[in-house]
Amino acid sequence: MDDAQVKSLSMGLSQKGVRDHNERLILSLIQRHGSLPGSALAKLADLSPPTVSGILRQLEADGLVERGTPVRGKVGKPSIPMGLAANGAFSFGIKIGRRSADLILMDFKGGTHGEMQITYDFPIKQVVLTFLQDGLFNLAEQLSASEQARICGIGIAAPFEFWNWDASIDAPSNAFRAWSEVDLVAEVGEFSDLPVIVMNDATAACQAEHTYGRGKEFQDYAYFFIGAFIGGGVVLNNSVYVGRQGNAGALGSIRSISPIGESMQLIDMASIHLLEARLREVDIETRQLWDDPDSWTRLTRYVEPWLLQTAQELAKASLSACSVIDFEAILIDGSFPASLRDDLVNRVRRYVATQDTRGLIPPKIEAGSIGANARSQGAACEIIRAQFFLKANTSI
Repeated sequence: MDDAQVKSLSMGLSQKGVRDHNERLILSLIQRHGSLPGSALAKLADLSPPTVSGILRQLEADGLVERGTPVRGKVGKPSIPMGLAANGAFSFGIKIGRRSADLILMDFKGGTHGEMQITYDFPIKQVVLTFLQDGLFNLAEQLSASEQARICGIGIAAPFEFWNWDASIDAPSNAFRAWSEVDLVAEVGEFSDLPVIVMNDATAACQAEHTYGRGKEFQDYAYFFIGAFIGGGVVLNNSVYVGRQGNAGALGSIRSISPIGESMQLIDMASIHLLEARLREVDIETRQLWDDPDSWTRLTRYVEPWLLQTAQELAKASLSACSVIDFEAILIDGSFPASLRDDLVNRVRRYVATQDTRGLIPPKIEAGSIGANARSQGAACEIIRAQFFLKANTSI
């Protein structure tokens, strides 16, 4: 494969991506509420039925929405629900992590059409960029020519200043420091003309949960995602809040205290790299945690104490977050099996119930629903959101 083959995936539908407010509003309403007839959309959007009908006709002509099965009422003509067309747009999402990189090709409704992964002891810039370049071509080949023309961009999710954490995962500092000088948009531009968005990986995971997972159930919540390092996100008034510099919800930096009284951060007390360190002490291969989900069950002897400490730390951090914002709920997800996530959530609930909550309204503690792909899915989602949906969900 040469650069020209990937370069051919250039722009595509993104040239039509900047739509007016009312079109974005209708698409956002359908995305959030599901397929709806024009009459219902008109009420939700506070627009006249003729206006909405005209918008739907144009969106249907553009291939972004499609008609559902007519629903017959007691009187009058049957109503026709309009839903997002899965092949209306596609996007790539890549998560660049400290232990693995995950790439997905996602459709307009959030469905995954292909995914690839590499694992490593630590991320080397050229290895990750080559993986992305090859992956763009290989995943795009799974689409028809007309579908390839609807690829609208690449979302990249990466930890905030993750080059500062080399010592925590036993990686050479020079390999990590190289990332501090990387302009990912420019680097990807060397082999693709697709639009690129770079975002914090935990914020991306939060966006995926809010768009495709349980986020629709709650108006305001804090979100924890446990990967090699724990991170978080914040949702206010039905919208993911990214902050002034895109680093809102840096929940991994919440202060904590080690068992010997040292001042620490949550990232040092409730991350998977702590479990990795324990496994290395007893000469157990750590990459299996990322390559083989079943290994978490086989390693119960080491997972159990890690789970105990993580639950205690999350309980304290959850209440700390609620002391700043009156969150309705705390959502917890991570790069481990769903059964382990559910166990962790139940433990956090029990610990929260035993904490001093004077002056606070304890939040609901709930499990996220996306899992390990949340960060790459959120990155892919952000590209589609930027081109077709409203920036915020406050009005829908």
